[in-house]
Amino acid sequence: MKPYTEKLKVLPEKSGVYIMLDEYENVLYVGKAKILKNRVRQYFHNSVKNEKTMALVEKIFDFRIIITPNEYEALILENNLIKQYNPPYNILLKDDKTYPYIRINVKEKFPKIEICYKLKADGAKYFGPYMLGISVHEVLDILHTVFPLRSCKSFGKRECLNFHIGRCLAPCTGRITEEDYKKIIDDVLSFLGGNDEKVRNMLTEKMLSCAEKEEFEQARIYRDTLTALENLVRKQTIPFKQKNDIDVFSFATNGMYSVVNCFVVRSGKYLGGINFPCRETELNNGLTSFIMQYYENNPLNCTEILVSHEIEFREELCDYLSQKSGQRIQVVVPSGGIRRQLVEMGLTNASEHLSRQLEHNNKFEELTMGGVKQLYEMLRLPTLPKRIECYDISHISGTNKVASMVVFIDGAKASKMYRHFKIKTVVGNNDFACMYETLSRRMEEWKLQKDLSFSQKPDLLVIDGGKGQLSYVLQAMQDEKIDFTVISLAKRIEEVFVPHQEDSILLPRDSLALKLLVRVRDEAHRFAVTYHRQLRNKQMTESKLTEIEGIGKTKARDLLVYFRKIEAIASASAEELCQVKNIGKKDAENILAFFQKYKDAEEDC
Repeated sequence: MKPYTEKLKVLPEKSGVYIMLDEYENVLYVGKAKILKNRVRQYFHNSVKNEKTMALVEKIFDFRIIITPNEYEALILENNLIKQYNPPYNILLKDDKTYPYIRINVKEKFPKIEICYKLKADGAKYFGPYMLGISVHEVLDILHTVFPLRSCKSFGKRECLNFHIGRCLAPCTGRITEEDYKKIIDDVLSFLGGNDEKVRNMLTEKMLSCAEKEEFEQARIYRDTLTALENLVRKQTIPFKQKNDIDVFSFATNGMYSVVNCFVVRSGKYLGGINFPCRETELNNGLTSFIMQYYENNPLNCTEILVSHEIEFREELCDYLSQKSGQRIQVVVPSGGIRRQLVEMGLTNASEHLSRQLEHNNKFEELTMGGVKQLYEMLRLPTLPKRIECYDISHISGTNKVASMVVFIDGAKASKMYRHFKIKTVVGNNDFACMYETLSRRMEEWKLQKDLSFSQKPDLLVIDGGKGQLSYVLQAMQDEKIDFTVISLAKRIEEVFVPHQEDSILLPRDSLALKLLVRVRDEAHRFAVTYHRQLRNKQMTESKLTEIEGIGKTKARDLLVYFRKIEAIASASAEELCQVKNIGKKDAENILAFFQKYKDAEEDC
């Protein structure tokens, strides 16, 4: 009987947060509930559940609850706990990008148009955010083609090139008054606020005027800008009578994967949108949690939020967002009209993205788990090789000998689990002995159970090499009294060698099993070579520094740790060099003289 069985009988009829745990007390899922008794029991009743929820319930060993004074507190506590525990079954907003805004500081005498990624309470005018589908650079190109505004960071003493090509009125040299410049800025603000007509007319007039003067190249530029404006307006067209500021969130799921589509409307204009793949498949918690996390990274620059489905805690979400923004925010599930059309557009985009994601996941599943299953069947392995470790040796003529350990889980790279070794006991060029030392140390680490990656037992060890390397690994296992499943893969014709079998195995060239083995082996080789080069370059750099009078290996290492690169050491002043541990004034002078000699030699060449 699992510990939660008795707890289910005494659940309170109060609001709060529940935390689902596995048998090791790892947090699997965090949820909120208006009535904890009803919500938590739903997981364990024989009701219809989607695949993700069923997978979660199978792993639940226990749960904890936290009673809150009210539903509003439950909403906030859930969000904080998700950030704290990062549970695998909760929605996790991976896309932490910030999106561009157009900023015009109207407090300046001669404002310029800028792109920025954060809003500040500085009195400037902000327009955006511009998401996928609407290019902020395209908007700026149109503005700079139509309006001759300054783009320089600071005022110069004479006119810049932009003045001479008609793209600036040179306010820095007094060629336009502050009042006239302000009129142009007002037109820019009007355009960004949704008034396209004046800009369209100005572009048309300039194009026709240039054509009459037979300035066809310039006329072509205005024509192309006019086309870009028409395309932009077409993308942004939404039949709103008012200049509304709205964020729209639509949630689509297939029971295993989910997507939230988000797009923004500013001053009645569509400014683009984006799809966010997410883990949560439960609508009530999913959409609310997503919106909470979204506004952790993005400013609340709207007065209305549209959602595709009715959600629990909607009133509490309104209160939380209103308090966060300093103005009343409405969260609405539209039933008809243009607002419902916006939500339907979001749902269509989310559903299409979900279909593409599912297709991609199926292909990835075929290449990864498909390869794992084929490997298991073709080599008749004792267990499904969910965790594969591969080892390779790298050196040049026996110097800077290193080994790599790469890890693949379910056929995909688990780069956080990678480890490397410096070979300590082997003298000279002996790959077999290097492999013996590497695997012996790997098995010792497994016994110690200190390192996260080393403490996990591999289902399959793959060795880069042939019979020789395999025999040394088997000897290492025998000496350590540990039994792992191991094979080796020889490069020439991709032969697979298995223990206690004379002949090699040739897997079909087009099989997923062989493709997986080659991918794993090549990754181990890449990781080993990269580490070897790092050590070799460091050794070469330290050797160069030890040519300096008074600088030995210890001081050379201290200099590299402090400055990171030898170029930084070469360009440092005596005072900066003396900041390094063990480096005195005389050392600093010797270092400066050494690198000055190199500079003089380069200049003479």
